[in-house]
Amino acid sequence: MNIIEIVCDNISKSYSGKSIFKNLNLKISSRESLTITGRNGTGKSTLIKVLSNLVKNSKGRITVRENGKDLNAETWFLRTGLLTPYYNLYDELTGSENLRFFYELKLQENKKEEFINERVNFFLHEVSLYDKRNELVKNYSSGMKQRLKLAFAVINEPEILFMDEPRTNLDKYGIEIMNRFAGAQKEKGILIIATNDEDDKQLCDRTLNIEDYR
Repeated sequence: MNIIEIVCDNISKSYSGKSIFKNLNLKISSRESLTITGRNGTGKSTLIKVLSNLVKNSKGRITVRENGKDLNAETWFLRTGLLTPYYNLYDELTGSENLRFFYELKLQENKKEEFINERVNFFLHEVSLYDKRNELVKNYSSGMKQRLKLAFAVINEPEILFMDEPRTNLDKYGIEIMNRFAGAQKEKGILIIATNDEDDKQLCDRTLNIEDYR
């Protein structure tokens, strides 16, 4: 089993001179999970973006290692999955076309058409959207869109899975699907959730309050 590790050494993030968080230290490894909490607007989503390498930290150092070896930025990206309400879908594409497009961004090598189709269809089944796969996303409900985003996040079977407010727009059935993927991630990799929902907090073993780093 590969051991993935994220190490943050004294990281800070600011925008236009305004500090979002500062002097944050963190170490988390495979089969560990973390909840990031804090009031709305205090930097939970920003920290998720920094940890997933979508946004650069202003100070400090973040290292992602696999079996003790530092990973470069491209490999780090390929090892992660991100569920966030801020991802934009392509409304004029079908659910299947959307998922295929995003999956191909994470492919590390050329794969046969049959393989890609099987993966896309499998994960559409997993989030209960297979029957809607050929419908345009503009006709999806908000909950269906969130489940499609969940499929994006896990289709590459990431070692590191980030979930930012994962219950957004989900009904009870959608939450059950999300919880199932979160539980599976804890068994094999790193799970990090940004949330203030008490039930979501129970999914993780540790808690970091972003307001402690203001």
